[in-house]
Amino acid sequence: MNTNQPHIIVEKGVQYKLGELKDNHIHYDFKSILIFLDAKGKLLFGKNFKIYEEDEVVLYKLCIYFIRDFEACEKLNIDPNKGILLSGPVGCGKTSLMKLLRYIVPHHKSYELIPARNITFTFNNIGFKIIQEYGNSNFYCFDDLGVETTGRYFGKDCNVIGEILLSRYDLFLQRKIRTHATTNLNAQELEECYGNRVRSRMRRLFNLIAFNGNVVDKRM
Repeated sequence: MNTNQPHIIVEKGVQYKLGELKDNHIHYDFKSILIFLDAKGKLLFGKNFKIYEEDEVVLYKLCIYFIRDFEACEKLNIDPNKGILLSGPVGCGKTSLMKLLRYIVPHHKSYELIPARNITFTFNNIGFKIIQEYGNSNFYCFDDLGVETTGRYFGKDCNVIGEILLSRYDLFLQRKIRTHATTNLNAQELEECYGNRVRSRMRRLFNLIAFNGNVVDKRM
């Protein structure tokens, strides 16, 4: 990455210019970002990856958030200080997009994407230490909230992701550490999974960005 020109990204010898640098500020171009995302997606996920026109409304919201376009975020009621909860049906591309969007801002601190069920599996092996580990200052995107099972360690059940979200909420309040997540569930289903206390904190922790319920299954 060229730290002096983070809006210019080179992949496999091809240069992608995502905008113009003026007065030490990047003026991004959404169409240029889409071209880069399509190319980077093919490198990451294979030649069948594509950016769907029907997803551009969701992509626009995600892009203005990640590039920290405060004016555009305000118009769409997106808080750039909160994290993203990307919601949508199975197969709509949530995980791929959250893996991909990190690359448009190589000069920003990135996040690690971790399946929620993997965290629960780890809890079953090492116990409550895992909750402490995710309550740190690192940035995370928890993938597929709500599909994980209840954790169980030495006979004690624990809503592992719920406890981690409470810890991440405290981090957000104290140090503005953002957390991202994806889910197939709606608000009522999330509350059933994690309870009203966690759900109320999720409202303050996340911006909800949702795919249309009729979006095509891209894995077909």
